[in-house]
Amino acid sequence: MEIKQSIISVAVVCLVAATAVAGEGKLLNFSNRKLTDTVCTDSINQQEQSVPENSVIDEVIWVVGDEPILKSDVEAMRMQGLAEGISFGSDPDCTIPEQLAVQKLFLHQAQIDSVDVPEADIVAGVNQQINRWIEAAGSQEKLEEYRKQSINDMREQLHDEFKNQQLIQKMKQKIVENVKVSPADVRAYFRNIPEDSIPFVPTEVEVQILAITPKVKQAEITRIKDQLRNFTQRINSGETTFATLARLYSEDTESARQGGELGYMGRGLLDPAFASVAFNLTDPKKVSKIVESDFGYHIIQLIDKRGDKINCRHILLKPKVSAEEVDAAIHRLDSIATDIHNAKFTFEQAVAFISDDKDTKNNQGLMSNSTADGMTSRFKMKELPSEVARVVDTMKVGELSAPFQMINNKGKTVVAIVRLKSRTEGHKATISEDFQVMKDVVLNKEREKTINAWVADKIKHTYVRMSDRYKNCNFQYQGWVK
Repeated sequence: MEIKQSIISVAVVCLVAATAVAGEGKLLNFSNRKLTDTVCTDSINQQEQSVPENSVIDEVIWVVGDEPILKSDVEAMRMQGLAEGISFGSDPDCTIPEQLAVQKLFLHQAQIDSVDVPEADIVAGVNQQINRWIEAAGSQEKLEEYRKQSINDMREQLHDEFKNQQLIQKMKQKIVENVKVSPADVRAYFRNIPEDSIPFVPTEVEVQILAITPKVKQAEITRIKDQLRNFTQRINSGETTFATLARLYSEDTESARQGGELGYMGRGLLDPAFASVAFNLTDPKKVSKIVESDFGYHIIQLIDKRGDKINCRHILLKPKVSAEEVDAAIHRLDSIATDIHNAKFTFEQAVAFISDDKDTKNNQGLMSNSTADGMTSRFKMKELPSEVARVVDTMKVGELSAPFQMINNKGKTVVAIVRLKSRTEGHKATISEDFQVMKDVVLNKEREKTINAWVADKIKHTYVRMSDRYKNCNFQYQGWVK
């Protein structure tokens, strides 16, 4: 143990000395820093010769700029890769440290360029990851037992990891933001590739929808409100906590796992009725009045405010729609579909006067799909809501469906009919019909070239030191070994 601690001590002292020689925030190969590096490397190597590698619990194996890479960092990435089915090739002992080193390059440049990630995005991303783990484990308790950590410890550990991932992604986007390809570039690329390398475009559809919300009986609304009032009374009396009741009863399943906590959000990300009440809360000990939103009925508790963002807990309850009301809505839409077939009015006219779907009512019922490239009316089948996809799958263009029940994007039960506006069957991409698809292929390849060139150049101007055992690795990028 004393020998291992000595190795770590030498490595840390060397890292501090090298940092001091280079100057704060500089990543240049000064001759003095090289001299310091030589002395440090010799000292570490002398210590390493006297102790087997497998007896060292942790050590600094690389230094990139002013950032160390620990042996434990490599092992953590290896274990995560195994858990997620990620392959690091035939030589992970070389591949993983290099990948970590490349990440350090992007993070350093992000710091220089003042790239930032909003705290609300970090919190949301961490919560989503923890929720995925909870679903896989079966419960919060099983997850904590499996990982031997509390949820709060997991959240704290993931915070910086997720922030760094987002910083790296934003830095890459900044590096390639000016990369463009012309139509001539696209044509030239696909003119010279083998037939079996041409991308396949999956079937795409455009769908119009007319949806109505079955009425909820007043007795059900009263039941929901009484339950929320009971929750408020129990919290105010000290019988239990808001977070406990949220975990047990809230129908916002994602936030329920976090005790109802939503994370820091701006007003624009929240339902207007919800935001109006939440942003007026001032006392974290008090519970809000009952709030009705597009999602259901809530009570809210303030956690913290930071500038124009708020972090709060909430409990959501959704009134249940009776089978009788669903049947009545189906019967109504069945009659409407008959009138459309009989040309009493068009589908578009029915949408304008009858539909309750705010997202499509003013767009002739046409559903919109949010993609990385923006909004479009085209959907791949897997991108449609599952209930809609099952109905559309067997329809012909221009055909009207029978009424069916589904859950909308607000989590509410609705009854809908859909009309298939267009269908483009799956096919190999062609310049005339799928230029954007083919352009994206070429653009992504050009972006990848730009990223690789940036990394290669960044390595040339960045201080790098590694343990001798890595110097014979067959790295993806040249120049690591100085």
